[in-house]
Amino acid sequence: QVQLVESGGGLVQAGGSLRLSCAASGSIFRINTMGWYRQAPGKQRELVARITSGGSTNYADSVKGRFTISRDNGKNTAYLQMNNMKPEDTAVYYCNLVIVSGLSTWGQGTQVTVSS
Repeated sequence: QVQLVESGGGLVQAGGSLRLSCAASGSIFRINTMGWYRQAPGKQRELVARITSGGSTNYADSVKGRFTISRDNGKNTAYLQMNNMKPEDTAVYYCNLVIVSGLSTWGQGTQVTVSS
């Protein structure tokens, strides 16, 4: 089974930065997509950013220019660098990994709170 371990969440002031990490272990195929999603209270879970094993990325419009997703394939780890954070970024952030078969694994989530 694939396991995802997240770290880096917490409380930050508006305009500040946080870096989230997601370490994957288990039956990880070489070709996969890792991503970050978030869910605010009363809202649906939404894509923040994702990155393929080849390095292709996608971002939600709301975070373009502020957030950067990256990965270290040797460490099976994905990162989300969050800069210029806004109160509306407050949410539970979830790491996700999808292999070529379509099997999807989620992390347990980590709280990110941005104060104004």
